[in-house]
Amino acid sequence: MNPDDLKDRIKDFAHRCVKLALALPKTTLGNHIKGQLIKCSTSAAANYRAVCIAQSKPDFISKLSIVIEETDESCFWMRFIVDERLLKKL
Repeated sequence: MNPDDLKDRIKDFAHRCVKLALALPKTTLGNHIKGQLIKCSTSAAANYRAVCIAQSKPDFISKLSIVIEETDESCFWMRFIVDERLLKKL
């Protein structure tokens, strides 16, 4: 796998998270999670691009740790959606 493959995969992840977020109910909780999920998933994708142009190994590690944190937060919000049963199963 090359860096462009992962750029595409994480961008696709962000797109899928946005679609999921937009499908949430228009309630106080749904709107809150929608904003959080969109923010962290798109941040992970944008920050991965910064990883690919890091100027040094410490810069690379620092930027990649942000991607990991934002991706983990995205997973948290998706699990929260499931736990709260905010969407119906198809």
